[in-house]
Amino acid sequence: MLMAVLISNSVGNILVERFNGVPMEERLHWRSFLVKLGADNLKGAKNEQLFVASHKSVYVVYTLFGDVCLYVIGKDQYDELALVEVIFVITASIKDICRKTPSERSFLDKYGRICLCLDEIIWKGILENTEKDRIKRLTRLKPPTEF
Repeated sequence: MLMAVLISNSVGNILVERFNGVPMEERLHWRSFLVKLGADNLKGAKNEQLFVASHKSVYVVYTLFGDVCLYVIGKDQYDELALVEVIFVITASIKDICRKTPSERSFLDKYGRICLCLDEIIWKGILENTEKDRIKRLTRLKPPTEF
């Protein structure tokens, strides 16, 4: 299961978070853990360089992406290799929406579309769509053509 997707700015403020199957009382722990993890490891990192961590039998893959940090947490069948695929899909879709690697301002300008995009990629903790063109069509709120 994909437990969480968090996107924060470089200072550590959470811009978007999606939790699946994580109790409310544990969410604060995950937020603070991820922000601290990013603060410790992402200073001086190259754009889209991937980092992997393990915590409480779950995997965390994270990266610096323009002015934002992207964290994906998974367990069971979503090991570090599956999470890398999830990060690639999310970063490609955000680049497509922002038309470049996002600054914090362009990310916030396109916030609604990015949230729609995340909902199309991950549904209830399961990776649903990985095809960039299909995600783009679905975020335009047009029905898919193939049935």
